[in-house]
Amino acid sequence: MCRHLAYLGPPVSLAELMFDGANSLAGQSWAPTMMRRGGTVNVDGFGVGWFPPDAAEPAAPGAAEAGRRPGARVVSPTARTVAPPLRYRRTGPIWNDHGFAEVATVVRTPAALAAVRSATTGMPISEEACAPFRSGPWLFSHNGVLPGWPDCAAGLVTDLPAAALLTEGATDSALLWALLRARIDAGSPPADAVRDLVGEVGELIPGARLNLLLTDGETVFATTWTHSLFVQHAPGRLVVASEPLDEDGDWAEVPDARLLVATRDKVEITPIHPTSVPSRG
Repeated sequence: MCRHLAYLGPPVSLAELMFDGANSLAGQSWAPTMMRRGGTVNVDGFGVGWFPPDAAEPAAPGAAEAGRRPGARVVSPTARTVAPPLRYRRTGPIWNDHGFAEVATVVRTPAALAAVRSATTGMPISEEACAPFRSGPWLFSHNGVLPGWPDCAAGLVTDLPAAALLTEGATDSALLWALLRARIDAGSPPADAVRDLVGEVGELIPGARLNLLLTDGETVFATTWTHSLFVQHAPGRLVVASEPLDEDGDWAEVPDARLLVATRDKVEITPIHPTSVPSRG
């Protein structure tokens, strides 16, 4: 269980993303308002992954404009390179990490994913178990639980490559990340990989709670499967979060059993196996 958020837009500080607002992510660590079927606080760790400013790529041979200084770096007009994400994770409640609170005021980013954690009974409390999980350009978080862990995992790992089993932390969230990463690495489009994984796990494990959040710094992929999710979108700016971060009236709740695919400029929401909708009671 956790509260999580993803952001795409003009550069902002990590402090703005995580500490600002009447219902900030940091505030949700001790006073969440929409926890469903488990947990009342999120004090078992936190983490944030963020993307630094875009890196300019060297010009292709022959692409330099006449008169340009030899060896100068240029940005391709057709390709945008995003540097790999950085990450900070700690166990314990976010309000105890005063050093992070200070650093967060000066670290700025155009894209980030952050979470505060409520560990399910029996799950380890460690940095490795805290979102976001990371691989290559990807950041990942899971808000939910696989009931019956770890026995319920037997049917999930049959076709998983051996290397994918070397996950960060022995948790259900880490396994879901391994399963999702294996699909993406095998060539599945991320939207298909996320949607199909949630649908299949939801059918295989009754009662599974599967709010997933994935980003590469350009696109956000998110699911609703029991737990709440909200989106705030304006031209050039996107926030996806478990709960509204402030009292502005432009937060829209994402219906249950949905896949959200969003960029800075566009939001699409589609059903996930609409005949097998979980209960949000």
